[in-house]
Amino acid sequence: MEKLVELHEAIDTATFYGVNNRNMLCLKNQFPAVRVIARGYHVKVTGSDRDVELFVRALAACQDFCVRTGTLTEEHILSLLHGDKPAETLQDNLILHGVNGRAITARSENQQRLVSLYNTCDLLFAVGPAGSGKTYTAIALAVRALKNKEVRRIILSRPAVEAGEKLGFLPGDMRDKIDPYLQPLYDALQDMIPAQKLSEYMERGVIQIAPLAFMRGRTLSDAVVILDEAQNTTVPQLKMFLTRLGINGKMIVTGDLTQVDLPPSQTSGLRDAVARLRDIKGVAVVEFNHKDIVRHPLVGRIVSAYSAPSQTGRTAPQQDPASEQ
Repeated sequence: MEKLVELHEAIDTATFYGVNNRNMLCLKNQFPAVRVIARGYHVKVTGSDRDVELFVRALAACQDFCVRTGTLTEEHILSLLHGDKPAETLQDNLILHGVNGRAITARSENQQRLVSLYNTCDLLFAVGPAGSGKTYTAIALAVRALKNKEVRRIILSRPAVEAGEKLGFLPGDMRDKIDPYLQPLYDALQDMIPAQKLSEYMERGVIQIAPLAFMRGRTLSDAVVILDEAQNTTVPQLKMFLTRLGINGKMIVTGDLTQVDLPPSQTSGLRDAVARLRDIKGVAVVEFNHKDIVRHPLVGRIVSAYSAPSQTGRTAPQQDPASEQ
């Protein structure tokens, strides 16, 4: 009998197989009568009907444990095969396990609040300073929903607005032109999904990354949709984006209202939307602050310095000028 087993898409194969395939060798040694070939997300098992069935059952138990905990060792495998409960190291505020079993957690009070509100609200606004983990936490929630099969797609978007610079003509095709604006989203995804699987997801359209202009006319159902840097949207742009929400969809809109790169004559769509929608049922606003910053310690001090009174005796601007008109 020959059977081909496809591993769960949430598994990091490097963690599952172990260093130098030690985990697979450990499992194979418990079933000496079967022949096993493991490549990528596929495991081919050959042997008698009974031996193959027993091996596949053991493989499934190891998969379940690895998906649940993000880790797998030879000790875990032996415990599972002997019917014992392997020791699990569970962490508080865990969102999911990323590449190589790395635990991705909600590290601050407002990150934890965002995770909690995700379960009860279909539209979330995460507003706060740079480095507070708004986008990273939002993408982690989206990846978790995809891995748990709660949604079929993740759609990530950003307005293509330059941060006070005029970059001029960018060479290449459309993807080459927009990739520089979307790189922070790629960086987060690469922490959470193995490279091979991420490439496959993007080729199949399971994960889509596109500029805001590409959202017009779409209905985004069965998806977690994230708009990053939303402070650089205009009021009509953000209205257009928010009305794309479809059945079984969730939206998370993130931005920093102290870093608006729009011309002074334009009002930030994010500021307008938060004011209009924050009291609507099904909508939640999480306001991050400098205490949530999880980058280099200097980032928190820099944010505080720009928020404090300047040497001229005036406070640094907290709003885009157009919002005061």
